[in-house]
Amino acid sequence: MPRLEFWYEFASTYSYLSAMRIAPMAHAAGVEVVWKPFLLGPIFQAQGWHTSPFRIYPSKGRYMLRDLQRLAAERGLPPFALPAAFPANSVPAARLAIIGARDGWVAAFTRAVFQAEFAEQADIADASVLGRILGQLGLDQTLLLASIERAEHKLSLRQQTAEAARRGLFGAPSFLVGDELFWGDDRLPQALAYATRS
Repeated sequence: MPRLEFWYEFASTYSYLSAMRIAPMAHAAGVEVVWKPFLLGPIFQAQGWHTSPFRIYPSKGRYMLRDLQRLAAERGLPPFALPAAFPANSVPAARLAIIGARDGWVAAFTRAVFQAEFAEQADIADASVLGRILGQLGLDQTLLLASIERAEHKLSLRQQTAEAARRGLFGAPSFLVGDELFWGDDRLPQALAYATRS
């Protein structure tokens, strides 16, 4: 089966849109999705940015918000709004997603985190928010929330973020088919089509 790597950041608004539609689209195309959470912060810092480009350029940020509201409505998603804590501290959620990718629950967890963040305006750095999501998925929230402080899981996220930078990623969502890069939610159909041809 063709494979598509889905690289996403929990603080990324357009990653939310991709996360909510990639599974059925990939299934219809006969493509396997490999979920790859990472952190944009170190990549942005390497480009000289200290925060989201939508904060650095306010007019771009205003456009982004309206664009996301339109797209969410078109796709039948709940009304889109930014949480008070934006860009979010996505480190705890990303560490959990790394564990979920290993253990088989990454897709459901990722969608639930994005839903909490951009449909419910929850603070995804809050352990109670993440614990509620883990509990709703039938997972051991106490064990998992404690485990993200372990050195091995911190290292796994750092390594995955370093891999993203090494492979030329500069934003999220990004899709890789082998070494072929597609950036942005609007490129998801093109990435899937490329995967089926590869």
